[in-house]
Amino acid sequence: MAVHFRQVAIVGVGLIGGSLGLVLRREHLADSVVGIGRRIENLQAAVKLGAIDRYVSDPHEGIRDADLVVLATPVESYERHLKHWGTSVKSGAIVTDVGSVKGTLVEEVERLLPEGARFVGAHPIAGKEKSGVSAGSADLFRGARCILTPTQRTDSEALQMIRELWEAAGSIVISLDPFLHDRVLGAVSHLPHVLAFSLINALAEIRERTISELDLLGYSGGGLRDTTRIAASSPEMWRDIFIRNRDNLLVMVEVYERQLQQLKQLIRAGDGPGIEKELERARQVREQLNR
Repeated sequence: MAVHFRQVAIVGVGLIGGSLGLVLRREHLADSVVGIGRRIENLQAAVKLGAIDRYVSDPHEGIRDADLVVLATPVESYERHLKHWGTSVKSGAIVTDVGSVKGTLVEEVERLLPEGARFVGAHPIAGKEKSGVSAGSADLFRGARCILTPTQRTDSEALQMIRELWEAAGSIVISLDPFLHDRVLGAVSHLPHVLAFSLINALAEIRERTISELDLLGYSGGGLRDTTRIAASSPEMWRDIFIRNRDNLLVMVEVYERQLQQLKQLIRAGDGPGIEKELERARQVREQLNR
């Protein structure tokens, strides 16, 4: 039998929080799903879409009876939230999150939670460039990886329950050390977002400085759309991720800068064989993603 909760409180009913709410209700994993958030209009929309059963204006009201609390807000807001309503988390309740950064953040959450509360860090790798509960789907997590980040303090029963929750959502669940998580995701997720945002800004500058008489982006094809799709992601969320994981991310950016500089030098030299060698190396690595 799948894991089951009496009451789940979702703090931040956006794309991920709302999609998880849809899963909880569709799979009958909770008797009640309560939404907590800043905007009443968004919470009302979440009720209409079936992501939550109801919402509350006072977070303490939604938290105190919950046996599972899901933090689905930008990672830099965790401390503010926990200091506000953390004391309302009842003993034995599980607190989990869906943040893209772990590392020291996991340690901070563990420190801020009251005695008896159990924290399990989680990161479903299933986002979209669109945000908000209206973009949510009960199938968002199907076939996607979800990384759990247990520590020595993690309760084994709580860890198993969160594992079963994400498996019920259709995710492929794996575990990583919180700090290793940040190094891995810094390379395969955070760095690509840096590049996508920067590329779009570079194109905007090129248009303004050199080809202002034309709608430059109007001449683009699928290649630009594919390369920059994630640049439509939430600036608020990615601002926090870049800052939280900046030490790892800066190392990744410097590696990319070296690769870009190497290709730049080959182009400047007109070194056809050298350029082709670099592109072929990249093509072979890229093909591994399709396996």
